[in-house]
Amino acid sequence: MMSLRKDPQESMRLDKWLWCARFFKTRALANVAIRTGKIHSEGERCKPSHLVRIGTILKIRQGPVNMEIRVFALSAQRLNAAAAAGLYEETETGKAERELVMLQLEANTSLVHAHGRPTKKDRRALMQFIREVDA
Repeated sequence: MMSLRKDPQESMRLDKWLWCARFFKTRALANVAIRTGKIHSEGERCKPSHLVRIGTILKIRQGPVNMEIRVFALSAQRLNAAAAAGLYEETETGKAERELVMLQLEANTSLVHAHGRPTKKDRRALMQFIREVDA
């Protein structure tokens, strides 16, 4: 059974909430992300023990993607993926930013040769490019 807390007075640790909401596989990984500044609560850096309440806005950076979410519910335990998605909602500005970054990534990856080792032709083109840049 799901045990979601809806009482706005209640709160829980940020690292535990991120783990329960399936942003990270372990609380230790969530801890590292918080300590390295990849998680911001209400626009400020925070500690793993920071208390999250319903309505809190979090900015989460995972790789090149920034997500801005609003906390909807708290959970006492880790949930399955479908239920965990109900713990938060992505804000409109966060959604627009994320989609823009994803489009830029897709455009850049189409230029990269990602099928094994470069061919002789690829190496020649790279060497020609390096020579032109150095000149």
